[in-house]
Amino acid sequence: MQKRGIKEARLVLKEVYGYSDFRLGQKQVIEQVLQGEDTLAIMPTGSGKSLCYQIPALVSEGITLVISPLISLMKDQVDALAQLGVKGTYINSTLTKKEEMNRLENLAAGVYNLVYVAPERLQHPTFMNSLQKIEISNVAIDEAHCLSEWGHDFRPSYMQIPNWLSTLTKRPTVLALTATATDEVKEDLRKHLQIPVDNVVSTGYKRDNLSLTLFKGVDRPYYLKQLLNQKQGQSGIIYATTRKEVESLYQTILKLGFSVTYYHGGLSEGIRQENQEAFINDQKLIMIATNAFGMGVDKSNVQFIIHYQLPRTIEAYYQEAGRAGRDGEESECILFFSPQDIRTQQFLIEQSEASEERKQQEYGNLQKMVSYCHTELCLQSYILRYFGDEEVSDCGKCNNCLNENEQIERTIEAQKVFSCIKRVRERFGKTIIAQILVGSSNQKLRQFQLEQLPTYGLMKEWTIKELGSFIDYLSAEQYIKPTNSGYPTLQLTNKAINVLKGEEKVYQRIVKIKSEVKIDDEVFEALREKRKELADEQGVAPYLVFSDKTLKQMSQAIPITEEEMSQISGVGTMKLEQYGQAFIDVLLQYQERKVSTTNHFGESSNQSRRSWSYLQSVEAFSGGKTIKEIAKEQSLTERTIQSHLIKGLHNGEIDSLEKYVEPWKVEQIKQVVNVVGTEKLKPIKEQLDETISYEEIRFVIGK
Repeated sequence: MQKRGIKEARLVLKEVYGYSDFRLGQKQVIEQVLQGEDTLAIMPTGSGKSLCYQIPALVSEGITLVISPLISLMKDQVDALAQLGVKGTYINSTLTKKEEMNRLENLAAGVYNLVYVAPERLQHPTFMNSLQKIEISNVAIDEAHCLSEWGHDFRPSYMQIPNWLSTLTKRPTVLALTATATDEVKEDLRKHLQIPVDNVVSTGYKRDNLSLTLFKGVDRPYYLKQLLNQKQGQSGIIYATTRKEVESLYQTILKLGFSVTYYHGGLSEGIRQENQEAFINDQKLIMIATNAFGMGVDKSNVQFIIHYQLPRTIEAYYQEAGRAGRDGEESECILFFSPQDIRTQQFLIEQSEASEERKQQEYGNLQKMVSYCHTELCLQSYILRYFGDEEVSDCGKCNNCLNENEQIERTIEAQKVFSCIKRVRERFGKTIIAQILVGSSNQKLRQFQLEQLPTYGLMKEWTIKELGSFIDYLSAEQYIKPTNSGYPTLQLTNKAINVLKGEEKVYQRIVKIKSEVKIDDEVFEALREKRKELADEQGVAPYLVFSDKTLKQMSQAIPITEEEMSQISGVGTMKLEQYGQAFIDVLLQYQERKVSTTNHFGESSNQSRRSWSYLQSVEAFSGGKTIKEIAKEQSLTERTIQSHLIKGLHNGEIDSLEKYVEPWKVEQIKQVVNVVGTEKLKPIKEQLDETISYEEIRFVIGK
């Protein structure tokens, strides 16, 4: 079996992928694989791990078998290879029997460079018989941490891989790849795959273009909306723990007028695939999902990741956060933490079918994640040290490093809360404690004679919601410990006792959104007009309805429910009741106009601009130059020029691109289009020969 060297690999890097230099770690991994050395590559998300097995596949004889758990993405990966002119395929459960047999025949004929399969495929007799007839040069194991019981995403099906390798007469070169591996996981993988310690390539875990932000004990819905308003037009993922929370967030954010979709394991495969494609193709900018979404998603322009609830492990958190900024652009990763998240994760662990030993391990991993949420050290350095990178410097841009959070002393307020918890002998939860302190007339308080407590009504200037958020903050800062039960009660820690004794002060950090949200003048003026109208009706000065400051906050936050309006400074209960709905109606009208006049990129349709390079491409093409010539002139890739020309075709500035597509392909595309139409490309692609690319479809239909 002939394998070439790094010189040929560098040539492929430039000619096929269009890159002049390898990224950190790529050259070493590729060199080892080409020399026939089994290798474990630990490289962060977005570092180009896939090239580490794709390039050896293109400079080696024989097949490269790629084992991956990502069945839903295999087709997209193969389509991406086809765009590069690389012969690849996938064999999985989505194929018909006829399609599978056809691909197995092509496999035996040596048609493919790369073949993607799930680990479960190694148990299929027909497939295993086919493998015995071909020359396997390399085996790439993607998401290799799934092989380790110490990993955060252990999958028993992965244990088939070392068993299968041990049965082979001639062992192919093995490359295991992962973005997250603690020392325990790394050693486990080495042992299972028999990889020498000197063949482990780890480039570290640092992502210089990511800034990490941690929000503790804050009003999540309010902060989330502020963040999304700030990130208008950006693509991002919001992770939630449960399917119910995902669907609730989806409905909320959809009503706010954002371009959003959602994904979780309870949806049908068809809907999951449709929603995933809408996000990947930028038809929808925001994806709300459980952790069932995202592993291996190769979307380069994700600019923010928000964890709305606490992930179970640091590995899962950093892997999911790492899906931002794959294009190298500055991106933000935001984590909301509230103590009830711990109970949710504990419940999910307890309800799982894992062994008791595995559950204890999961509890330990969860506690490490909670500890991360309480650190005052650099957030990125904390994670890097967790993965074993000891010689690290502070990132300088997480909110712990910047320390921009305003601190307000809350010692007296905290003492009132702690005193109330102590007086009820730690028998009640957050809601009852808040009701006692604000002086609620709730019947349950009278039932337990709690209205007779000295702390009853002690914080009547607060709302129950405000006080609940403050109690969450005190819990997050470990002054209060909720019990692990279905109806958790609040217990005081030693830190709280010290505060009650006057030995320690409490400061609440008011977390700031990093950049100011621009006030929308159109909205502000509409709100001012409504204020004047209401003031005239009441015969009062406009500022007595709401101040300018309050209207400016409304124009930033766009509150469209009474609960959201109540969060605006200057909107009390009476004014909410008297004026709230009138202003909400104004904001709803604005949202409706905005949705109808804005495209999915958040830009007005009449503001789309044709770039200079696009115009140059169209002009050169009209002058008779080829795509290759235009790309060379502009120092752009041929794929970029193709996109310019497709746009020109769509805009009517170019008549036809069919000459770049083989006649038989043109004919087949037109036949399929006559049946399925041109509204979406995927149904067309699914009916065509697998060698026909999306670009070729666009060239023919002009879309």
